[in-house]
Amino acid sequence: MTAQPTALALLPDGRLRIDWSDDTVRVYKPRELREASPDALTREKKSHEAEKPASQLTILSPAEMAPLTIKGMNPVGHYAYQIVFSDGHDSGIYRYEYLYELGEPLEV
Repeated sequence: MTAQPTALALLPDGRLRIDWSDDTVRVYKPRELREASPDALTREKKSHEAEKPASQLTILSPAEMAPLTIKGMNPVGHYAYQIVFSDGHDSGIYRYEYLYELGEPLEV
């Protein structure tokens, strides 16, 4: 059986805390969650970035330069969350199993 989230909280430093049904607590940095987004656009962007020559610089938009935050989380059925980020990205559906693999354990 897969662990289920039992509590969500944004910590003062902006990280997301998820308490899981197996008594595990994990914390997630917004940037890491955003970069790990399971949506097709993020995967496509990563594949194009790998093709760029190392000498070619990426130009960032003002939204990309601002500190990234989590603006909201919406449940998707009983198996995932849609995470809304401050840069407007909201198309990734994070299955519980995938979220459980991400982040860092928090000792409580």
